[in-house]
Amino acid sequence: MARIGHFLFRFRNALFPIVLLLLAFGTRPRVAFGDIGLDHLTDGAGFLISLSGQALRALVIGLAYITRGGQNQRVWAHALVDGGVFAHCRNPLYVGNLLIIAGLAVVHNGWAMYLVALPLFVFVYAAIVRAEEAFLTETFGDAYRDYCRRVPQWVPSFGGLATTIGAMRFDWLKVVRKEYGTPFAWMSGMLVLLVAEHVRSRSAPPIGAAELQALVGTWIVLAAAYLVARTLKLRGYIGTT
Repeated sequence: MARIGHFLFRFRNALFPIVLLLLAFGTRPRVAFGDIGLDHLTDGAGFLISLSGQALRALVIGLAYITRGGQNQRVWAHALVDGGVFAHCRNPLYVGNLLIIAGLAVVHNGWAMYLVALPLFVFVYAAIVRAEEAFLTETFGDAYRDYCRRVPQWVPSFGGLATTIGAMRFDWLKVVRKEYGTPFAWMSGMLVLLVAEHVRSRSAPPIGAAELQALVGTWIVLAAAYLVARTLKLRGYIGTT
């Protein structure tokens, strides 16, 4: 399992988007129970699920960020981070990612997203975590084993979370410079899914002009925010690391 995790970790930046795009846009979306009104409510629920994953990622990064990029495409860590949200869950960034993917699956509402994408990404992250834990155990030894005994692997422990948040300074600028691409990517994908739902689903009516304008306008706002954040980062106004 750890060997699989090391392989997936190395190629995840290219593999993950390709797999998700193929499943989301290579299969037909489905209107919830054939009712477009109910489907809009389902889409809203999917958005809230993804938004909760994004909020978790922002909370993690703003309090005590851990480098998940590795070094030379390999699992790596220079220190054992056990503060912030990492005091309540060992893999909160991956939990956030899974929530984002789950929200996209709900919006798509097709069999491939539920039966292939979600189980596949759960397996992928489980394998990567196994590889990371093997490295961290070898690197930090008893300190990491003690951390594993105290902190749950996946389901966050909410006890004392408010105290943790209150005791630390939340760094909004770090969130912007580290995370601006993530919400732009999944929200853009979700907007495309909403359009595809009307175009490719057999039970959905054609998309209305007002709805299409609202979706396009929302994407323009997202793109503008992305460009502003990227420009500020590249020019060093909000930091570069």
